[in-house]
Amino acid sequence: MSSKRLEMLEKMTASGQADSFAWYALALEYKSLGRIDDAYATFVKLREKDASYVPMYLMCGTMLIDADRRDEAREWLEAGIEKAKAKGDGHALSELEGALQQLD
Repeated sequence: MSSKRLEMLEKMTASGQADSFAWYALALEYKSLGRIDDAYATFVKLREKDASYVPMYLMCGTMLIDADRRDEAREWLEAGIEKAKAKGDGHALSELEGALQQLD
């Protein structure tokens, strides 16, 4: 049940011991429940904690596209492109560039 998963992830992140993946999973859980503002706030916290965590940029960017928050989506996707280039992550780079093209 997703409510149990949500509860577990909220406890983990509240404990201060959560890694980047736990924050990412929490944001995705909020997103899947349609709680876009909570998901966005969680992505922002993750970005503050670990700006080099590349997967969040695509997920947050596409979520913002779907929510018709295009300017915010563009900023997240462009930032993700820079991080993916810096890490040499070609797969993430192509996905991020593809998502950005949806805005053009």
